[in-house]
Amino acid sequence: MTSTLVMVGMLIACQVKDEVEPPAPVVEAVAKKLAEHGGAAAERRLREWAEQGSPVAARELGLLYSQDAAKHKEAMRLLEKAALAGDAVSVDYLSTRYRSSATMANADGTQSWPLYVQLTHQPRAK
Repeated sequence: MTSTLVMVGMLIACQVKDEVEPPAPVVEAVAKKLAEHGGAAAERRLREWAEQGSPVAARELGLLYSQDAAKHKEAMRLLEKAALAGDAVSVDYLSTRYRSSATMANADGTQSWPLYVQLTHQPRAK
């Protein structure tokens, strides 16, 4: 009960400051609650933050969506967006996927290779 109230409080606080990107711990806490308990409001908030440019929100939503085969394309789009914005977790996740699976783009993996190179050779955000 307490954790639910904390999450609701975080969502309300972040709604007041829509133009301000929430800190990574807030985004990650909302994503954790969404993963554990579901909730349309938490998912909607993560999507809004991702659309506003939060790489952490894009990463967290992408990781959640990667667990659902029907949302695979959206998951990869979000993770690529976060990785290209410098999110180290997304870079590591995608580079591991690209290295281990040539089927990400096609049978020989040639379409995924340029993005893999770009992701693994850019400076990483801390």
